[in-house]
Amino acid sequence: MLKYLIVALALCAVAHADDWTPKTGEEIRKIRVECLKENPLSNDQISQLKNLIFPNEPDVRQYLTCSAIKLGIFCDQQGYHADRLAKQFKMDLSEEEALQIAQSCVDDNAQKSPTDVWAFRGHQCMMASKIGDKVRAFVKAKAEEAKKKAA
Repeated sequence: MLKYLIVALALCAVAHADDWTPKTGEEIRKIRVECLKENPLSNDQISQLKNLIFPNEPDVRQYLTCSAIKLGIFCDQQGYHADRLAKQFKMDLSEEEALQIAQSCVDDNAQKSPTDVWAFRGHQCMMASKIGDKVRAFVKAKAEEAKKKAA
């Protein structure tokens, strides 16, 4: 067990030795597909996620945790990496402002919550912030753009 912990910590440390770059839209889509295969969701849950509604349910939490880990923005030993969150989701905010928001949402899991609960807590905080507002506006604009193309 101690060996596993040491290896996991080492992997997180290596992953955080930052040659990390924000993921493209296509990379994010592939990650979401992979995580959906690993963490199947009901049609209702998928519909809610498409509308940026994130129910606090084990399946949804595990899917979001999978996505965050594969995006490289969360590690199950250290939690969210505020610097990476800021770079990935800054939208049209300055990186400084995005970093302040991200840092306010990162916690060290002092309450020792399960990994999926810990990741979900940070996700909910980000979605309740100005970054979440920007994400919702972006998704809404993309949906409207897709409707116009379909018409």
